[in-house]
Amino acid sequence: MKWNPLIPFLLIAVLGIGLTFFLSVKGNGDAHQIASGGESKSDEKETANASPEEIYKANCITCHGENYEGVSGPSLKGVGKRKDVAAIKTRIEKGGNGMPAGLVPAEKIDDMAKWVSGIK
Repeated sequence: MKWNPLIPFLLIAVLGIGLTFFLSVKGNGDAHQIASGGESKSDEKETANASPEEIYKANCITCHGENYEGVSGPSLKGVGKRKDVAAIKTRIEKGGNGMPAGLVPAEKIDDMAKWVSGIK
């Protein structure tokens, strides 16, 4: 049986065009997700329902330690004796002295400041 030598080139061209089209559509969807910050509405709902301790475990534990002992950030043990809740809230909200702002959602800052002030 004799094969036409153009068939492999035709298959490669068709598959290449199909693959290019597929990847461009997929890439377009990824671009929209990246442009939105990669957050979805389910992420927002999870954060809205998260307790201060869950937020701590997700965002703060790397700097302040598993037992609040401080790693690259200061220890949080007894911080409620050194600072009032308003000062803690301001630090959580605005950051400063090496702490980045925006780690805690705005609607959870009051709860988080109260919780941090109670760490012993």
